[in-house]
Amino acid sequence: MKYRVVILFLVVSQIFYAQNNPFFKKSDSLNIQKRKVLLYSGLTTYGVSMLGLNQLWYAKYPRSHFHTINDNKEWLQMDKIGHMMTSYYVGKIGMELLDWSGESKKNQLLFGSSLGFVFLTTVEVMDGFSKEWGFSTGDMLANLSGTGLLVGQELLWNEQRILLKYSFHQTDYAFQNPDLLGANFMEQTLKDYNGQTYWLSVNIWSFNKKSKFPKWLNVAFGYGAEGMLHGNNIPMDNRYRQFYLSLDVDLTKIKTKSKFLKLLFNTVNFIKIPAPALVYSNVNKWQFLGVYF
Repeated sequence: MKYRVVILFLVVSQIFYAQNNPFFKKSDSLNIQKRKVLLYSGLTTYGVSMLGLNQLWYAKYPRSHFHTINDNKEWLQMDKIGHMMTSYYVGKIGMELLDWSGESKKNQLLFGSSLGFVFLTTVEVMDGFSKEWGFSTGDMLANLSGTGLLVGQELLWNEQRILLKYSFHQTDYAFQNPDLLGANFMEQTLKDYNGQTYWLSVNIWSFNKKSKFPKWLNVAFGYGAEGMLHGNNIPMDNRYRQFYLSLDVDLTKIKTKSKFLKLLFNTVNFIKIPAPALVYSNVNKWQFLGVYF
């Protein structure tokens, strides 16, 4: 699945950030050497990722003239939210890297935040020249939405008060169609949309910083779907949407003097913390789950 390369790019970028920002003091003004390191390493990572994606994925399928597709009804839009989240976090990492180098806020927003959108646009163009897929305007809109969520909050509040988060649990659907939904746990975390839930995790304290509400406690609104063995609805499927209300933790707002813990919290903060959840669907109606992953 081509998202593996996207996620690999995200992880590599995060590792690079982790090796620099937590262990070396952030520059108060622009550091030319740091910016050069970011530029060269970023271009290298981008080039290697695109070459790897082409050889490991697109080379296996016939090419075609550039064409578009309308896949907006597939997977009950779960794949679109995945696009949105990837664009958001790759852009967020881009901003953090430029901030570490001392780059201005304006350039962080112009260049760092757009990193995810540029990367995913390249992937989408490659889709457009593949006979198996096509350039999806729905995907592009999702990519733009992720970048917009990131930039909009920076312009409005100069911080991220609403985070996109992800959680996953294994389902029986993957075992019914392992080729498409994943044959093992790692593949399923990327490919089985039935077990994925995407969240808007809202930090309540950040909207009233004089309150005594815990800084680290968030309220999360989730969306998921089940009953999907294929992208499109077929007679075998019994697909339905699910909506969630739960609590979450913003790990970056937990006070600690440990540089290791700060690094760890920043790295894994895209994962929604398991917690009780209220769930609604048109199949099961209202349900309360003691712990939901």
